[in-house]
Amino acid sequence: MKIVRDFERKLAAAALARDPELSRLYDTHQLTLDDLDALGDPERTAALRAVPGQAQRRPGTAQPAEPPITRVATKGRPVRPDPAPERPDRTELLLNQGRGSSYHPSRWRQRRYQIGAGAALLILIIVAVTIVLSSGASWPASVNTVKAEVTTACQNTDVMSEPGQVNFACGKQTQQILWVFSLLSSQNNPQFTDTRTGRQGLEPISPAQGAEVAWSLNLHHPYDPLDPIDSLQVAARAINNIIGGASSYAANNTPSVQPGLESYPANCLRYTGSAQLTARSGFPSVCAEPITTAEGQGALVSDVYKKWAVGASAQQAEAAEILFQNAGNPGNQQVQAILKDLGQYRL
Repeated sequence: MKIVRDFERKLAAAALARDPELSRLYDTHQLTLDDLDALGDPERTAALRAVPGQAQRRPGTAQPAEPPITRVATKGRPVRPDPAPERPDRTELLLNQGRGSSYHPSRWRQRRYQIGAGAALLILIIVAVTIVLSSGASWPASVNTVKAEVTTACQNTDVMSEPGQVNFACGKQTQQILWVFSLLSSQNNPQFTDTRTGRQGLEPISPAQGAEVAWSLNLHHPYDPLDPIDSLQVAARAINNIIGGASSYAANNTPSVQPGLESYPANCLRYTGSAQLTARSGFPSVCAEPITTAEGQGALVSDVYKKWAVGASAQQAEAAEILFQNAGNPGNQQVQAILKDLGQYRL
């Protein structure tokens, strides 16, 4: 404390020597540094406040940054502490910044959107790859040739069954049954001949059976089993008779009705979902409801193939059903598997 008081006296003596008014104040009572605040002009007391060795600031120059002043307590006067830095209100802090450990729903929402977008992108990629891989698949070139021949063969209206007039084989939505059977049984070879069974033609059938069916087609030329149009017309009439039945005359000229696949309630239930039949005198019974579903038509094609290709296995009949149902989708995996090994399905 003594050192501080001596320092104050030296500062006061220097100031009193230059300012009479300060000398007067000093004469009336003991002057201290705190009393200098009462003077109106700060420049008059600048000498008392200046730290020895510090250069005086000239007017017009920038004020250098000063460290905070630590006041020294004098006798009888407590030290006035520097004000503490203002801290933000806790409520205001929570409103502005939030709690660091609090749950942020927006983050989960963003993460959920990112996961959903990623899953959608993956599905699109899978679909695109599937389309690209299947778009290059096609039927054998011979199928287009047989399709054109089917169009020509089906112009003969006598291919419909008699007397029921069933025409599944040449229907606009079902005539692929002809080229499917041709592909499986002869691999679309009009010169096909099976020495073991005697079957010949694009739609292999024995010449004797073919001639019997061809009689009802009113052909204007002798039947030729190796002619693709004749073979397809015979096959169309035979398939329609297998489905819708036929009527004929016995040796004694007695009318005879031959039932078809649609003449049985159990079959109609599989094909149409209804076991009801439509029956007329002298006609084979047929399903009361049309066969319109892919499943019903597929089941019918499988049953027809077993009767058309006598001795065909269940696997061969199933192959006919698969090819029929996927006539517009050669890239189907089951179709491709059948096409890679057609030999095992040939009669």
